Amino acid sequence: MKNSRTKSRGSALVAVLCLIAILGIASIAAIRVVAFDSDVATSQIHGFRAEQLAEMGIAVASNPAVKRTDPLLKQFSGESGEGFEARIISEGEKFNINAILLRKDEQFLKSLFSDWGLTLEESQMMVDGLMDWVDQDDEVGLNGAESKWYLDQKRLNQPFNRPFYNLDEMRLVRGMDYVEAVRPDWRNWFTIWSGGALDLNEASAELIAAACEITPEDANVIPETVRGPDGIRDTDDDAPFQSVEQALALLGVDASLRPEISARVTVNDSTTRLESIGTVAGAKRKITVIVRNRTGRPAVLERTEEVMP
Repeated sequence: MKNSRTKSRGSALVAVLCLIAILGIASIAAIRVVAFDSDVATSQIHGFRAEQLAEMGIAVASNPAVKRTDPLLKQFSGESGEGFEARIISEGEKFNINAILLRKDEQFLKSLFSDWGLTLEESQMMVDGLMDWVDQDDEVGLNGAESKWYLDQKRLNQPFNRPFYNLDEMRLVRGMDYVEAVRPDWRNWFTIWSGGALDLNEASAELIAAACEITPEDANVIPETVRGPDGIRDTDDDAPFQSVEQALALLGVDASLRPEISARVTVNDSTTRLESIGTVAGAKRKITVIVRNRTGRPAVLERTEEVMP
């Protein structure tokens, strides 16, 4: 009888210990869930605040009196650990892919792709593919692709037969995988928002060289002249060009004899990209706004928001 009681008590003790262990595990799990929910709530609060800060940066950058080198574009509080950094960028510093295709400047695109490392055959295929994508018919270019080719690839309703609405659509065109393989930064060369031609007052020597069919070393005279004697942009001694002819003459290009080059370039494009990143406690939010006529009667062309890592 005594042994039976002892066993019974032992079993009860084991059951109690097991119950305590289960309750302990449940408590730890509950604490973790509460902590996770708290972290999520805190992250959401920080994310919302970071977005507010990014909005503040956009507001500052939108002011026509603010220049690209203005210290107001970068504000950070060491005490609160929050702030924003905004940038004002000319969209005219890139090639407008829709404008190039609209004026059918195939020679320029073929030369560009060849310079990037594509073979002549690949360059021609790429250009024909781009032309077929934006034209409104279903007639296939010599090395292009229309609906039949895309259907064979199980891709319905392509090509779109209209200008590109964003650069991501360019990746859908037959042959863009070749371009992306040899030139992963191809997006830095193109836009869909500028007035149409490359702004010589804003573009890099590399892009100017491609547009004007000269070497980057020869093209560098343009940005050097624009920056003025101090070599710094957006200062009092800047000397931006007031006409395309003036800039091309400095490059030794006769605009009257090379109308195709003259059509590729401009000066003082009015399209501006405003970028602002708000930061607080590790949370980052980025807002990008494309504006036309920032210093006059501005018109917003596009606005995007994204979470930064």
